[in-house]
Amino acid sequence: MNLEKVVFGFFIVLAMTLNFGFFIGDIDNASHHHAYELYAAIIVSLIATVLKFGDRTHVGAILLSTSLAADLQLIAAAILWAALSGTYDEASLTVYIVSLSGGALMANIISVVLLISETISQKR
Repeated sequence: MNLEKVVFGFFIVLAMTLNFGFFIGDIDNASHHHAYELYAAIIVSLIATVLKFGDRTHVGAILLSTSLAADLQLIAAAILWAALSGTYDEASLTVYIVSLSGGALMANIISVVLLISETISQKR
C-alpha cells in the first residue's frame, strides 16, 4: 500500500465530506450551517489542492481544476459570510453561502468520482 496515495485520497474524500456536512440542512436556516465547518472545509480543500500539484497526468490536471473550483467557491462563501454578516438579511445571506458551498460540493464529487475511476482503471 502506498502511503502517499492513502493521504491523497483521504484529503480528497475528507474535503467532500466536510463540504457535504456544511451543505446539508435547510438552505435558509443559518443554524443548520456552522461557520467552523465551512472553515474546516476550506482548509482541507486547500490541502487537497496542494497535494494535487505534483500529478502531471491529464487526470491530475482535471483533479486540480475541480479542486481550484471548489476552493474558489468555498472562499467566496466565507468572504460573503464575513463581509455581509450583520448587515444583510440572515436567511438570504445563508442561501447565497450554502449555494456556493453546493457548487463546491459538485466539484468535490467530480473529483472523488475521477479518483475512483482512475483507481479502478489502474493495473497492478
